[in-house]
Amino acid sequence: MAMGSIGDTLWDVVICGTGLQQSLLALSLSRSGKNILHIDPNDYYGGAEAAFSLQEAESWVDRLATEDKGLFRSASITKPDVVGLSFPRAYSLALAPQLIHARSELLSQLVSSRAYRQVEFLAVGSFYIFKAPIGPEQQPSLVRIPSTREDVFSTTAISAKAKRGLMKFLRFVLDYDSPEQRDAWKPFADKPLVDFLQEHFKMDTELKTYIITLTLSLDGRINTEDGLFVVHRHLTSMGHFGPGFAALYPKWGGISEIAQVACRAGAVGGAVYMLGAGIKSMDTATDEIELELTSGDKVKTKLLVRGDESVGDEPSISRLVAVVDSPLKILFESTVDGAPTPCVAVVALPPGSLTTPGEANTDPVYVFAHSSGTGECPNGQSVLYLSTMATSNSKEILSRSLESLLFAVDRDQVPQCLYQLYYEQAAGVKQSRHDGLILDLPGPSLSLLMDDASLNHVREAWKKVVGDAVDDAEYMVFTAREPVDDDYDE
Repeated sequence: MAMGSIGDTLWDVVICGTGLQQSLLALSLSRSGKNILHIDPNDYYGGAEAAFSLQEAESWVDRLATEDKGLFRSASITKPDVVGLSFPRAYSLALAPQLIHARSELLSQLVSSRAYRQVEFLAVGSFYIFKAPIGPEQQPSLVRIPSTREDVFSTTAISAKAKRGLMKFLRFVLDYDSPEQRDAWKPFADKPLVDFLQEHFKMDTELKTYIITLTLSLDGRINTEDGLFVVHRHLTSMGHFGPGFAALYPKWGGISEIAQVACRAGAVGGAVYMLGAGIKSMDTATDEIELELTSGDKVKTKLLVRGDESVGDEPSISRLVAVVDSPLKILFESTVDGAPTPCVAVVALPPGSLTTPGEANTDPVYVFAHSSGTGECPNGQSVLYLSTMATSNSKEILSRSLESLLFAVDRDQVPQCLYQLYYEQAAGVKQSRHDGLILDLPGPSLSLLMDDASLNHVREAWKKVVGDAVDDAEYMVFTAREPVDDDYDE
């Protein structure tokens, strides 16, 4: 469709924003034959889940200082006076990195829609616990969490008694949804998982920390029902796509890469894309919506779908993205024969881990360590993504966590930090809202794990566009077709 005709077309749907949910909606509609206009006020894809070069990150921080960007605030960049940073486009820093379990519904949909062919997925390797020194003679260390039967038996980090308790729990989780097991945990369903672990399994603090870390609960207080689901998903995902890993991460920027692939599928299907074009005003007085775009164009549509950038009721989180001058090889070792070399590792600093001068951390700090294999930094460097609950001193907590981790990785030659991007992200609203001809999708999740619940809102939006004449079984299920060029085969 020629760009000059966008004002002459009555669009079946205008999608505003290229975050994951809006982009998956574009993917789901790519074979529908509908007239779709997909716009974004930003000049980049991904919205709150974007991935930035260093130059793009700097522009984003500058805009935050002068504009209301909804869910983000308090952004700043620090460049220590050291040599080693490469050219800006050598980096692709994810605003909201998330791990995707191998049995996530998102992966199933990418497979059934054939979009998976355009995404390179990388293995997420080990989960580690940072252990602070107990006395002046000790050094901080990293302990790998055992999450399979073989791991439990081979580890020397826990006692024989603790091994038996952990094995008992792992067997329980694998069958946690059976009637017998439900009777055990249902009274604790809305209570913190740590309470259930203490009451039912008599776990010590160390084992409880292992389990909570697998859930990546930002406040460490995930409820029992949700926590058991996540641990079960982790265990059953192990080995699903290959030995030695339970989760994956998309190369070149994580969720942002999936959003771009989904948008590209929409374009192949005939959707028209306009970056740098937001909604300036709208008129909903008729059976259609007339939109005036910031580009100066005026368009009409039967339905407007947009992402809700309103701040929700849940607490905010603080994030720190750091580029360091080391490949951190110790974090990316394969632990299973035949397993791929992982490009992502997870380190948790439990509450109270920080022993350096200053206040102790009262919430967990999670670190996603990304090697250069993610495509997010040059060879010989790594990117560390730190997250914790936002407090008055969370920026200091994250900075000290970074220092403590780097010292634990290599105390003889402590890696240097080349670049830091700090910001806070507020939680969005959790429910979609449908008001006549306008459908607002909920804000992006702050979860460090891909939340499959967000996919339900995309399916509901798809149904509103295609109507009841289309069978629900057709959602995201596409047959092969000839590629339109040498690079794309949907």
